[in-house]
Amino acid sequence: MPLFTSAPHSLCILRLSAIGDVCHAIAAVQTIQTTWPSTKITWVVGKVEAQLIHDLPGITVIPFDKKLGLAGMRTIWHQLKDQQFDALVHMQLALRASLLTVGIKAKYKVGFNRKRAKEGQWLFTNRKIEDTASAHVLDSFYAFIEYLGVPKREPSWNIPLSEVDLAFIDTHVSSEKPYVVISPAASKDERNWLTERYAQLADWLNEQGYQVVLCGSPSEREKQLGTAIESLAQSPLINIIGLTSLKQLTAVLKKATVVIAPDSGPAHIATTQHTPVIGLYGHSNPKRTGPYNSLPYVVSVYEHHVTQQQNKPIEDLKWSTRVKGDHIMQDITLDMVKEAFLRLRHQ
Repeated sequence: MPLFTSAPHSLCILRLSAIGDVCHAIAAVQTIQTTWPSTKITWVVGKVEAQLIHDLPGITVIPFDKKLGLAGMRTIWHQLKDQQFDALVHMQLALRASLLTVGIKAKYKVGFNRKRAKEGQWLFTNRKIEDTASAHVLDSFYAFIEYLGVPKREPSWNIPLSEVDLAFIDTHVSSEKPYVVISPAASKDERNWLTERYAQLADWLNEQGYQVVLCGSPSEREKQLGTAIESLAQSPLINIIGLTSLKQLTAVLKKATVVIAPDSGPAHIATTQHTPVIGLYGHSNPKRTGPYNSLPYVVSVYEHHVTQQQNKPIEDLKWSTRVKGDHIMQDITLDMVKEAFLRLRHQ
C-alpha cells in the first residue's frame, strides 16, 4: 500500500549533494509535482547545489551550508520551526544529513531500507522503501516517490535558464560550427581519463568539424587540468573551466552536440538538458551511476577490473562495488571513445 492515497498537503525533500545525485532527484521531485500539483514541496539542499535548483518552479529551496556544522543545522531548524510536513523524504545516506532530519518535524520520515541504510540512516526514519541495491541512482530515487504513492514515469527535467545564461556560450563559441564539450575532471583525479588522450580526442574532434569546449569548476586542480590539455592539443580549444555559474554551465551543456566526461556532475546536468553523453567509467558501476539516458554510449572498463580485483563474477558482487587504483582509466583507449562518438552520431 502506498503511504498516501491522495495528495499530501506538504513534503520536505532532503537531498543535499552531490550535483549528479541532485539532478537525479529533480526528476523524481518534478514527477511528484506533475501527479500532485497541490502538494507544497520544500527541498533542503547543499549550498552549492542550490545554485542549480534555487528557482525550480513551485519548490521552496532551503540551502544548507555543511561547513557551518551544527550552527548550519540550527539555521535550517529555525527556518522550518513552524512547519509540520506530512512526510520528510530522506534521500541521503550520510550521517550529517540524518542528523539534520532530527530538527525537521514530519509525521513520516521515509528512508532507505535497513539493508541499504548506511551510517545508521535507518535510526532516523520511521518508514522504509523497498530494497534498491540493484538500481540506478535515479531509479532508487523514484522508489521513494512510488512508496509515497506517485506512479513512476519517464524522467524529465525542467530547470529554468535565463536569456543571460543561454547567451553566455555565444560570447565564447562561434555559431558557425557545432561544438562538443569535454568535461575532463571527476571528483578524484584517479577517475579522470589520461590528459594526453583528452588532447588527442580534442584534435580528432576538430578534424571532424567540431569546436571543442572544456568546462569544469573553478577549483585549482580542474583549472590546471584544462591548461595541461590545452598545452598538449595541436588544435585550438575553448577553455571555460571556472568561468561559469552552474546555470551558465547548464546552458553550455544544453547547446552542445555531445558531452564527453567521466563520472561527474556535468555528465548528469547534460542529461537533464537531453544532450547525449559519452561517459568514461572505470571505478564505479555505470549501470548504477552512468548518464541515465546515454547508457548505451558509456565507455567502460569497470566490469573487467571489478571482477579481476574481487576475483568473483560480476553477478556475485554488490551493485555499488568500486574499483581501486590510479591506473584504471588508462585502459580506456582513444579508439574506444572515437567508436562511441561515431556510433552516437550515426544512430
